[in-house]
Amino acid sequence: MSDGPLERVRILDLSSVVMGPYGTQALGDLGAEVIVVEGKHGDINRAMGPGPVTGLSGVALNLMRNKRSIGLDLKNAAGRQTFLDIAATCDVVVTNLRPAPLSRLGLTYNDVVKVRPDIIFCQAHGFSSDSDQANAPAYDDIIQAASGVADLFSLQGHEPSLMPTLIADKVAGMTITSSVLAALYHRAMTGTGQFIEVPMLDVIKAFLLVEHGSSAIHEPPTAPPGHARILTPWRKPQQTLDGWIHVLPYTANHYRYLFTAAGRADLCADESRFVSRAARFSNSDSLYRDIAGAMLSKSTHDWLALCDEQAIPVTAVGTLNDLVNELPVVEHPVAGKYRQIPPAVTFSETPASIRSPAPLPGQDSRKVLLDIGYQPEQIAQLLSSGVVIQPRSTPAV
Repeated sequence: MSDGPLERVRILDLSSVVMGPYGTQALGDLGAEVIVVEGKHGDINRAMGPGPVTGLSGVALNLMRNKRSIGLDLKNAAGRQTFLDIAATCDVVVTNLRPAPLSRLGLTYNDVVKVRPDIIFCQAHGFSSDSDQANAPAYDDIIQAASGVADLFSLQGHEPSLMPTLIADKVAGMTITSSVLAALYHRAMTGTGQFIEVPMLDVIKAFLLVEHGSSAIHEPPTAPPGHARILTPWRKPQQTLDGWIHVLPYTANHYRYLFTAAGRADLCADESRFVSRAARFSNSDSLYRDIAGAMLSKSTHDWLALCDEQAIPVTAVGTLNDLVNELPVVEHPVAGKYRQIPPAVTFSETPASIRSPAPLPGQDSRKVLLDIGYQPEQIAQLLSSGVVIQPRSTPAV
């Protein structure tokens, strides 16, 4: 059985926190061999929240899976050379270091392409390299604020706020994945590698403006930015007699049925509000408000049954606790039992898989160097000098 569609693709991961590691985790799940380069204390995501073992937070247990970890002091000339020696054996380098630090380390695309001419080099960071903010530090919060995500809450009548999820990091991470896949296909067709830049701000702007550009993208604009149906404060789960539900009537018949079933046939009197798609969009605020009132007339169970009977989109409101409890429990050789987030995509011929658990920082340093031809005495010297880092006690993973 194949290890996945990216079997035999080798990726050197010089990224940290969530954006880069999320992108490379997906590539690893698809079968790529991912070698992550970490400093003395390991990636920041290893300390993001509690975990059963120091260096293996709940975040890291999933983000770092299907990866091997080598610890390197990249500020040391020997560490830089070791990185380049590994890069020479890889198909892809992924980094989220900003342009200036990457240049100071001597690990830019122009440096790496000298040792691997067909390398695919994906550089993801906060702001475009041709902008005034090219070297400004950026995390998810900063990009949400700069990109217009925070302003969405203003358009709903609230103070600017951040979405309670790392949406910028994860959308940019998925963009890393898709960009690398496209470049691998191009290289398979032409034999040529390339440089890829993934600026988080530009990615999230494009993501946000799919619907919120709306009529504002016309020239001249016919309306301000913002999609009315998405922005109405009534677009939210509805309370029933005994819980919460989310129902999304999508046709005129759906509205007629729901209003009638709730004993509010009077709301059908003005069908001009929902008789057409255009009408439903322009009257979304009042329609969502009326649906919210209608749901209070029956139990969650009754509404789920009625909507299912009429093929009306509906769901009970799930909780994060529900989601976690649905995950399979697996065993980590160091951390013990934990809940694993499975790959979301199914392939009939080359299934994605989780082949190895998250390593400790630097756990695979010696093995990675042996694989690229370093001699044991050479590795011992690098370890003793602190250029290469590995745990004092390295468990077998």
